Parts: sequence; structure tokens; C-alpha cells
Amino acid sequence: MDDAREWLEADGLGGFASGPVAGPRTRRYHALLLTATTPPTGRVVLVNGFEAEVATAGENVPLSTQRYAPDVIHPDGWRRVTDFSPRPWPRWTFGLPDGTTILHEVLVEPDSCETLLRWQRLTGGGPCALTLHPLLSGRDYHALHHENPAFAFAATVQGGNVGWRPYPDLPAIAALTNGAYAHAPEWYRNFLYAAERDRGLDATEDLASPGSFTFDLASAPAVMILRSGDGLGIRAAAHAERVMASERARREALSPLALAAGAYLVDRPGGRTLVAGFPWFTDWGRDTFIALRGLLVATGALAQARAILLAWAGAVSEGMMPNRFPDRGEAPDYNAVDASLWYVVAVHDALAAHDAAGRPVPETEAARLAEACAAILDGYAAGTRYGIAADADGLLRAGVPGVQLTWMDAKVGDRVITPRIGKPVEVQALWINALRIGIARWPDRASGWRDLERRASAGFMRFVSPSGALHDVIDADHVAGAVDTRLRPNQILAVGGLPHPLLDGAAARAVADVVEARLLTPLGLRSLDPADPDYRGTYAGGPAERDGAYHQGTVWPWLIGPFVDAWLGVRGRTQAAKAEARARFLPPFQVHLEQAGLGHVSEVADGDPPHRPGGCPFQAWSLGELIRVRRMLDLDPV
Repeated sequence: MDDAREWLEADGLGGFASGPVAGPRTRRYHALLLTATTPPTGRVVLVNGFEAEVATAGENVPLSTQRYAPDVIHPDGWRRVTDFSPRPWPRWTFGLPDGTTILHEVLVEPDSCETLLRWQRLTGGGPCALTLHPLLSGRDYHALHHENPAFAFAATVQGGNVGWRPYPDLPAIAALTNGAYAHAPEWYRNFLYAAERDRGLDATEDLASPGSFTFDLASAPAVMILRSGDGLGIRAAAHAERVMASERARREALSPLALAAGAYLVDRPGGRTLVAGFPWFTDWGRDTFIALRGLLVATGALAQARAILLAWAGAVSEGMMPNRFPDRGEAPDYNAVDASLWYVVAVHDALAAHDAAGRPVPETEAARLAEACAAILDGYAAGTRYGIAADADGLLRAGVPGVQLTWMDAKVGDRVITPRIGKPVEVQALWINALRIGIARWPDRASGWRDLERRASAGFMRFVSPSGALHDVIDADHVAGAVDTRLRPNQILAVGGLPHPLLDGAAARAVADVVEARLLTPLGLRSLDPADPDYRGTYAGGPAERDGAYHQGTVWPWLIGPFVDAWLGVRGRTQAAKAEARARFLPPFQVHLEQAGLGHVSEVADGDPPHRPGGCPFQAWSLGELIRVRRMLDLDPV
């Protein structure tokens, strides 16, 4: 049963359909119709799945598979899966005992809130009837659904098209079909989601089936289009044919990585953005700006990159970019020291790509980007929230107890796992890079930045330890001279991954070598040296256990980008070095693209071999940095 690999069909609005390749749904997020009511947030699950059965002359054969508590698999449709292909969209072939084969396809049309399902008999003769029982909920995508008297089973029927509105405060559901509907409400109870159970979370759910659809596969393919909202006046088969033809042409013109990259690009009121990952992340500032460099700038999607940077430009507050726009319209969270600096780097990369392509940015847009970047640099220089300010040595201090400001931001209850208060190494690399970018690009604004950059560049040498590695934090806890000497991957950003390396020669080589020796794995860099007593080699268990391991040894694939950049840099970026890097660093990722989130790169992996992937299976910055690595290595980025 292939339930570890997952497929994803994103709608470009924050909604998506997803599930395992074969077997029962394992996550609360696996669904056929999951819609963003306030794109890309406000996500609700409307249709979770279905029960499917095919009746031939000889017998009735299930095509679906469910898992029920305490741990019962029924029926066993997964046993009939003889083939699966993710391109051009997820397609399953089922082999029935009498030799009949059935093709099942799932397609989400971009910029729509609808999922197209299609079944077709490929081989076999005689009668062949398909019966479907849709399984509905109507809940926040982070929640679970349980039997309750408020669920409205009532149906509006127009031929084979049917509409339901289970709850008055959620969108209606339309099922547009070329079949026949029979209303027969019933509850299916105690579905068990194994991945949620393994994550230490609530894992059982009840779903409602308002009735059944029947289709004659002997005469024509079965079509069901699930959509959010009202409107039943659509001929499902004709609409499906048009959508599938246009989508096939579009998708076959793109490479698998290009298709994957496009999944993260979504609309938000006021502009475009990138979601951090599927199934549970929305758009996060830090993730957006890191991912944008690979997903959009490296692939030449400069107009999209510029649109996102412009959309975020108006969000600067006291020199800070928000790290997250909450799901329900609350005030944005300004709780990251590095997100704003990553924004400056992303603006630089986008502008440099425009320059290289000979495509000038319109003056009004360039001015808005410059204004946002200047507000960040000036705000940090003067001082802002959470003790963030340029210190006397020009370096950037940051942090107050109980708040996690860097990308190592795990927290268990009130305990911050890696507080890193003081002057974290990668924050200095970002700060000095941002200052250098500002000085070079906007010299008329740079009078105060030049002196800060000189002092900060000189002060950065305090990070160099006798071993050649870099301290993770200096002036730790705002105590002058105190250092955190733990070996972490953050130091790699002083050598690679940013426009301006802070070290060169032997000093840079020492950092690259120690990171390679102690932290490199086939899927990225460990977040802590395995020799450290706090090292956690597996990312597993309940929320507290997982958050405790999140940055204490867990591997982060996105760091492969800065590492390969540093590795090449200290070897002169010769053709021989690039050839060696292609042979060493890319094959494990090619294998990984066929594991976990198909065609994508996971959020994390275990620090210990065999480096089992975990966390979010579809992660934007992980995929973006793989794409950047391909470009560094003179390969087509996608």
C-alpha cells in the first residue's frame, strides 16, 4: 500500500486537492475539494473523498480504500492499483479480476475552485457501472469533523448535477456530473488518519454522504466536477473535455520542476504571493522571500517576482516585514529579524535579473521597492521591536526572552527551543549584505549605511573561532563577549547563498569544510552537529517532541542552496568543481522528488540515516533552493 507518497493539485488561490498515491487518506488535509475562502487563507475542507465501486457482469469491486479506528482497512481498493502516474495530472489504473481496467484521473483547474474527477474503462466488455458516494464535511482545514445534527443533507438536483450547503456559513458544494443521483443520507464514522495519529494529534473524523451517483462506464467515461459555490447549469462532460485539453497542452509544455514551482504561486487581495508549503502553510514572509529567488527569479518569471515584492512593499512597519499574514484577517505578525533582510536580498536578485535581461523595471515600481528597502535599513539602524538595532560595532543585535526571531523559531509552550538572543551569525550575514546592496543600488540614500557597513564587516571577524568554524551567536543574551559555540548550519550564509560572501580564501574554505564534514547529508544540512549533547537525530512524535527536534539536528533541504554555493565558491567555480557537484549533490534530490511529495521537496528530514523525509511534504523554499542549485551548476533550472 503506497500511502507514504503524496500527490498535490493546487488551484492558484490557496486551495488544493491532495492525497496518497494508493491507500486511505492519512492526513486531515487530504481532500478533493479544499477551498481558500479568503485567498490564500481561510481554507476549508468541503469534500474529503469518496467511496467507489465498479459492478461488472461477474462481481462488485471496490476502487476506494478507507482506514477506520482503531486501525481497520476497508475496503481494499488499493490492491487493484496497477499503475500510477503524476503527469500531466494524477492518474491511476485499476485492474479488476475479470480483466477490466479502469483509468481514474484527478485534475484541479488553475485559478478555479473546482476539482475534475474522471473514470474511464480502458479494457473489458459487458456491463460496467460505477457507483460513487461522496464524503463531505465542511470545516477548517486544521480541524476535524464529527457527526452532528446541524449538518444539512438537503440536496438541490438538476439532472445529474447536485448542490448541497452543509453549513450556512460555508460555501455551497456543487457536484456536476453526467451520472444519476440518488439521495440517501448517511454518516460514515471514525475515519482514522494515520499521519495525524503519528504526529500526536487528534486523528479520527466522521464524514457525511448525502447520496450516491451511478455512471455507465460501458457507454461513456464518468465525469464529476466538484466546485465550491452555487451554479448547477453546466454540462459536466463537455466542460471536462475542454479543461483537460487546455490543461494537457499547458502542462506538457512545462518541465516537472516548472509545474511544481507554479503550485506555490497564489493570489492574495492586493497582489500575488507565494505560499510556504502544502498542506498546512500559507504565505510567510521569510519563506516567501527565500523561495522567490529560486521559484521565480532563477526561472525567469520576473514579472511574477516583481509583483510579489511590490505586494509586500507596503507591509513594512518600523523597519520590519511581517513574517506571517494570519489566516483570519488579524494584524500581521512582525516577529522575525531576518524576514526583512531576506526581502532586501530578494529585491536585489530580482533587479539584477532584470538588469541582466535588459528589461528595466518601471520607474514607479523601482521607487516603491527602493523605498521599502530603505525603510528596512533605516528602521534597523535606528532600532525597532524586540531589541532589534545596530549596535556600536555595526552588527545587528536582536532578541528578548520568550520570543524566537530567527528562522530557528521552534517553541514548546512558553519555552523557546533555540532563542539565539544576541547577534546570530546568519543575521549578520544578511544585515551586511543588505547594507552593501543598499549602498550599491541607492547611493543617494546611503550616507548612514556606509559607516555601518564598514564597522559591521570589521566586527564580523569576531565570529571566527580557533577551529575556523564560526560561532553561532556572539554577545549571546546581550552579554558582551559571550558566545554560543554550537556548530550549526547558519554560518554557511557567510560564505554562500547571498550576493556578497563575508569571508574568502582559507577562512571561507574552513567554514565550508567543517559544514560539509559535520552537517551535510544527502538531503541538506543538519541543524546541529551530531556530536552535540542536544542533538536529536529523528523528527518524530507529538508536537513537543517534534518541535524539540526541529532545529536540534533535523535536516533542512533548503540549506542545500547556500551550501552548494559556498562549496563552489571556495573551489573557484571551475567546470571541474561544477561537474563534481552535479554528480554528488543532485542525485539524492532526484530520488527524493519521487518520494514523499511527488515532484516536490520536503520541509525537513531526519538527521540520522536513512534521513527519512518529514514535516511538510511540499515546501516552497526547499524546491526553490534546488532550482537555484541547478542554475549554479549550469543546468536548466527547471
